[in-house]
Amino acid sequence: MADTDFDLIVVGGGPGGYVAAIRGAQLGMKVACVEREHLGGICLNWGCIPTKALLRSSEIYHLLHNLDQFGFSAKEVSFDLQKVVKRSRGVAGQLSKGVGHLLKKNKVAHIDGHGKLDGTAGGKRKVAVEKDGKTTSYTAKNVILATGARARELPGLESDGKLVVTYKQAMVPDSMPKKLLVVGSGAIGIEFASFYRSMGAEVTVVEVMDRILPVEDAEISQFAHKAFEKQGMKIITKAGVKALDRKGGTVTATIDVGGKAEKHDFDRVIMAVGIVGNVENLGLEGTKVKVDRTHIVTDPYGATGEPGVYAIGDLTGAPWLAHKASHEGVLCVEKMAGVKGVHPIDTKNIPGCTYCSPQVASVGLTEEKAKEAGHKLKVGRFPYIGNGKAIALGEPEGLVKTIFDAETGELLGAHMVGAEVTELIQGYGIAKTMETTEQELMHTIFPHPTLSEMMHESVLDAYGRAIHF
Repeated sequence: MADTDFDLIVVGGGPGGYVAAIRGAQLGMKVACVEREHLGGICLNWGCIPTKALLRSSEIYHLLHNLDQFGFSAKEVSFDLQKVVKRSRGVAGQLSKGVGHLLKKNKVAHIDGHGKLDGTAGGKRKVAVEKDGKTTSYTAKNVILATGARARELPGLESDGKLVVTYKQAMVPDSMPKKLLVVGSGAIGIEFASFYRSMGAEVTVVEVMDRILPVEDAEISQFAHKAFEKQGMKIITKAGVKALDRKGGTVTATIDVGGKAEKHDFDRVIMAVGIVGNVENLGLEGTKVKVDRTHIVTDPYGATGEPGVYAIGDLTGAPWLAHKASHEGVLCVEKMAGVKGVHPIDTKNIPGCTYCSPQVASVGLTEEKAKEAGHKLKVGRFPYIGNGKAIALGEPEGLVKTIFDAETGELLGAHMVGAEVTELIQGYGIAKTMETTEQELMHTIFPHPTLSEMMHESVLDAYGRAIHF
């Protein structure tokens, strides 16, 4: 008879759930992790990781078509789409197996199946796990719900898995569309738009807001917009898709632009209009767990209104980021275990990254939000064209922008667009966590020649001291 009683049961094995389970085991808890599909969740299997593998392939394809600037030439450059997809799936599979190894290494029991709350027994929470029609009951002092989220469906524009698809089908195309419509220009939409455009598709992006990447700083958004259009991408803002007419293997989209309806034909449509939390069939009925617009409401440490029940990650709302979920998992378990010095997440210190080409990354307040908050600002900028490493790499297009409080020198936000900014942003992330001012950043010695020197120059520019531009 398998052991069915634990200190902690985590429902969901994504980047929030499996990290919470491992941290609980490190703190001496007897832990089980319930996962109904693939360990690693959407992130490792159908999100963060496989999309980066696809984007890497598109970067290489783009580079092969621009070898002349580096002194090379190549004839008849082509790609095998199925091999590109196979590599992406292989990367995801490798990491998913790695999560299983980590759970085993930390003596976390992996329970395969769909888990949900099932009342209490003897003062403990009950969790029912269903697999292949058979249900097994488990008990634990505490339960963490980490079931993640899924793509939002709009009425009348629902995906069919073939012509109109979500991120999941967009990652495993059986053919490269000639004409593609991407609805939504957040991180998911823009990453797919960038991949398919680099691989040769004609791409149109429709965004209901007045600019693409609407959560980013307006200046960075505008820079990215121009870069995408230069690549041949068509972008329509302040517009909405009103209908998708599917006939004969194509889709006719009715797009409302300024009150005027336009019809355009596409081979494929990718819907990227947000996500909704996976709150269904979790046994929340009859509990004090509150759900607000498909997301579970918690306190800063993941506790719900129901004793012994916690929730973390995408299930609890924005920002919908894997690294946010992992951090929440750790702090939730540490608070549960009575670890001293546990602090809630400050969302202003969570970096956001979009792996399009050029890449976009940010942390903290945008210039607009900083002004709305009443700060007097000092803003610095440094362009990629002024950086030796960027020019040597053949990546001279980009911008680094830093925002400081004029009175205290506090770093309020950093916003970047260009090559490898998703790697660079963590430097500013550390600076914000340490509550660094402009003085520490100015006095930090940045290595030469590196892209990171632009981070230094942007800080200097905010105070009228930029050297190289």
